[in-house]
Amino acid sequence: MELQFPSAAILLCLGRVMGAVVYSPEGVERVAEEVRPRGDLPTDSHSYHLVGISFFILGLGTLLPWNFFITAIPYFQGRLAGANSTAWTLGTNHTSPADTFNFNNWVTLLSQLPLLLFTLLNSFLYQCIPETVRILGSLLVILLLFALTAALVKVDMRPGPFFSITMASVWFINSFCAVLQGSLFGQLGTMPSTYSTLFLSGQGLAGIFAALAMLLSMASGVDAQTSALVYFITPCVGIFVSIMCYLSLPYMELARYYLAKKPSLAQGQELETKAELLQSGEPQTFLGRWRPRGS
Repeated sequence: MELQFPSAAILLCLGRVMGAVVYSPEGVERVAEEVRPRGDLPTDSHSYHLVGISFFILGLGTLLPWNFFITAIPYFQGRLAGANSTAWTLGTNHTSPADTFNFNNWVTLLSQLPLLLFTLLNSFLYQCIPETVRILGSLLVILLLFALTAALVKVDMRPGPFFSITMASVWFINSFCAVLQGSLFGQLGTMPSTYSTLFLSGQGLAGIFAALAMLLSMASGVDAQTSALVYFITPCVGIFVSIMCYLSLPYMELARYYLAKKPSLAQGQELETKAELLQSGEPQTFLGRWRPRGS
């Protein structure tokens, strides 16, 4: 398994589509001039920096949970192999023939499939579920799933039920991560590009942070149970901080300004896009220009 580092161009474009923010820069500037008077944009530098820090932490919180989850893969393999949790370390590889559950294959399938399905589903969810509900709901569900995973570290369980619970957690974690990222990128599409850069930087730091945590765990020589417990509690703290940052955005003047004008922008951008498609997608124009050979 590899740590996830986001591709800026792909994620940003995909998030804007999933968040129903398809626009051209010229269209945004024109609609923005129509929906607000000049000089209405807040110029408080403190608000600007606080919003940037909030989106940086939100970017960190979106990928930090899953990166920590896959870093603890040896812990799951050891539990499924029936090994004593205190007899091995997280650096041990349990990919022996005794791995009758094909853990790595199932984790790969059940993590990538919901990412695809729920990213597509998010393009329909935005029409019936408010953005705040999608973002906060996803963060809360991921927090509960990681709290459950951390609690299972101290619970003795047979490999079969433990495997089923872990696979269900993998599915739901990635499902809500897809909704969360698509919704946040859709929101970032109406804000200055600086915040998108900070958000992506936070996601990149999540992968680095998980890798450093794995190296420190292996170097310290602590038992696997303690290391796994720290691995699953750390994302819970990160998600909780992300929730606090998102809840604080409406209290920041700059964020409140962009969030308030988003519905007007989205409506104007949608009308503009439909007009462009109607003008450029007429079949008669294409057929009128086509001529068979020899005519």
